[in-house]
Amino acid sequence: QVQLVESGGGSVQSGGSLRLSCVASYRPYCMGWFRQSPGKEREGVASINSDGSTNYADSVKGRFTISQGNAENTLYLQMNSLKPEDTARYFCAAGRIYYPNGCAQYGDRYTDWGQGTQVTVSS
Repeated sequence: QVQLVESGGGSVQSGGSLRLSCVASYRPYCMGWFRQSPGKEREGVASINSDGSTNYADSVKGRFTISQGNAENTLYLQMNSLKPEDTARYFCAAGRIYYPNGCAQYGDRYTDWGQGTQVTVSS
């Protein structure tokens, strides 16, 4: 059974940091983080492909860093300089289909999703 298990969410004050982790039960071609807050559409935050290339949403560039563990089925998101507008439920996603240009922020290219972890940033 395919599983994605996230951890690391929590509450932090503006300017603080959090690190999210995700472990997949298989080695995917791509992995990414998405977020969604009430009343808003799901937003792609960051992604990493099998060749190591990464993509970031403009809103998090320079503050968030996506990386993989040595086993390549583990995904991290280091979030620094957090802002109240980063408050959302963050979801880990993984793709079992290879795309030459990666999965990027295209949600429909990911085949598996985690349950999400809540991140709350207070001002």
